[in-house]
Amino acid sequence: MFTLARHILYDILRSKVVIGYTLFLLAASLSLFQLEENSGKSMLSLLNIVLIVTPLISMVFATIHYYNSYEFIELMLSQPLSRTHILLSEYIGVAISLLAAFWIGIGIPVLLFAADATGLSLLMAGSALTLAFSSLAFLAAVRSRDKARGIGAVLLLWFYFALLYDGLVLLILFSFADYPMEKFTLLLAALNPLDLARISLMLQMDISALMGYTGAVYQSFFGSALGTLFTSAILLLWIAVPLWLAVRVFRKKDL
Repeated sequence: MFTLARHILYDILRSKVVIGYTLFLLAASLSLFQLEENSGKSMLSLLNIVLIVTPLISMVFATIHYYNSYEFIELMLSQPLSRTHILLSEYIGVAISLLAAFWIGIGIPVLLFAADATGLSLLMAGSALTLAFSSLAFLAAVRSRDKARGIGAVLLLWFYFALLYDGLVLLILFSFADYPMEKFTLLLAALNPLDLARISLMLQMDISALMGYTGAVYQSFFGSALGTLFTSAILLLWIAVPLWLAVRVFRKKDL
């Protein structure tokens, strides 16, 4: 499996898309740190890139790569290789290439200009989001053979998690403002990996006041050691569960 994953990784690393993605992140990160004397403000701007750009590129690139590799996957299926190993090899190749682009593009500038606990938390959150949204992209791509439908599905998922979900949460909180919603608010945060990463990073940056009413609730839970453990465990589930579902669908799929 790792031999196949290494071959896929080498092939992806030569891709102009991955090289362009790396250079974009590197240019944006260096520009933000050079323009702002206060590294905290630069980190806040980088937070938006990590929460918006990284998941979108991870999903779209992983989906397009899967469809472009369809003939290669069919060739591998004619060999004495298990379907699980073939799909996991594809995922490992895509995930490592996207992680390499993220760590070169954002990791190096952060380690140079803001190598503290907040910087490391940003890098860990960005890595987790890259893996989680790559897993979601593989699940969407495996479920649909049509390329246009698959790309449309991942774009809808990104719109839901990045834009629509916060509006739905606010609507629920205002509609049931007369009831105790503290525990339910924590559950809502766990249902969106972007929200989970955003909350943990905003607490690290000590700007929880910007989250308004829910800021105090998040501060009391996510600011503790139990909250950190909870956040890490849920993000791991967001990586593992969609990938496991994708493998299950791929093993039963008629290619």
